[in-house]
Amino acid sequence: MGTIRSLYVSYFGLREPLVQRQVLPYLAELANDLAGVWLLTFESVHPASWDQAERAALLEGLRKRGIGWSHPRYHKRPTLPATALDVLLGAIRVARLARQHGIDIVHCRGHVPMAMGVLAKRLCRLRLVFDIRGFMPEEYVDAGVWRPDGFLYNLTKRVEQQLFTAADAFVVLTERARHHLFADRREVDVSGRPLAVIPCCVDLSDFATPDTMHVARAKSALGVDGRRVYVYAGQLGGWYLDDTLVGFLAHARARHPESFAMILTPSPAEKLGKKLRARGFDEASLLVRAVGPEQVPEHLVAGDVGLSFIKPCFSKISSSPTKIGEYLAAGLPVVSTAGIGDVDELLEANRAGWLLRHFTTAAYDDALNGVDALLAEGALRTRLHIVARQTLGLHSVGGPLYRRLYASLVAGVSNAP
Repeated sequence: MGTIRSLYVSYFGLREPLVQRQVLPYLAELANDLAGVWLLTFESVHPASWDQAERAALLEGLRKRGIGWSHPRYHKRPTLPATALDVLLGAIRVARLARQHGIDIVHCRGHVPMAMGVLAKRLCRLRLVFDIRGFMPEEYVDAGVWRPDGFLYNLTKRVEQQLFTAADAFVVLTERARHHLFADRREVDVSGRPLAVIPCCVDLSDFATPDTMHVARAKSALGVDGRRVYVYAGQLGGWYLDDTLVGFLAHARARHPESFAMILTPSPAEKLGKKLRARGFDEASLLVRAVGPEQVPEHLVAGDVGLSFIKPCFSKISSSPTKIGEYLAAGLPVVSTAGIGDVDELLEANRAGWLLRHFTTAAYDDALNGVDALLAEGALRTRLHIVARQTLGLHSVGGPLYRRLYASLVAGVSNAP
């Protein structure tokens, strides 16, 4: 591993929460064993115009982690031509960095970065990891943006097939995605190319073991002593069922008047806040704020129950919600919509939460009964923290699986063209 140099390509910007909470921790973990790690992000605003203190802190964080950084511009409109331009320019940048730094592996996070990698592979010798973060064409169909028999869907599926053909190794987030894409194969695909199921993991070093004193201090700091705190962390809108979130929280508050709603989101939340206030939440029982990735653990440990409501549909069998691992790391039982990735199996096998299969008051009551039973369990937080470490820990699960994949790839397991 000590001779491998890798380039990780993301179509998001460095300051995006996804990059901060998922990409950088993984790269820092790999940087301990690789000869060199570089990150390519696409920035809609040039870093030179960022707040100087923020930019300095981000650059220092990359330096400490041993991560090199390149940041071409992100083009937004018109959508299709802009993305095509980014793919072309990204491919040129990938090839240039590969030659400059002797890159062995280009790790492509999603379909658009993989398209860049495929073009770059025609310019220089590369091994490509296709990190399939979701079923992109099906996601657009499930979102109602594309027709299942439409031009854009069919075009993207044809391109996707080319991406699969050119890949030297694969990552999927869930066992359900692996089974759909690769049938019963586990560590290699039908052509012998390395294949790994690696869920969205959590750096548990950011989460202290949530003992009674730690929880009490966190609750006191946020002024929620004696309250049952329901936490929602992440984006709003789109795939995320805001109305279900509001309905569930309102039902919980009607049942337990001491309930408190904590919404931690980078999304505009005025509409959600208005809906919650209309359902009985006042300023003393509601907190809506955006927090940086480094502040998430201290807020979560003040919670009691984590919520994850995502639209259940076919494309979401490929999803691994980051928030699930974070909730468990903080010792919180989870209430989640059923049918999302491998979440059903995770929560049921580990008695770590409740699955919401219907959006009715009866279903909400069942979920709250299940939560009541879990919260009555002694040492629940410590047990769930251990579950997070064993199933979604970055150092115990994600890092070893990525290192194993890289080692297999460089050892010549792949025979992709």
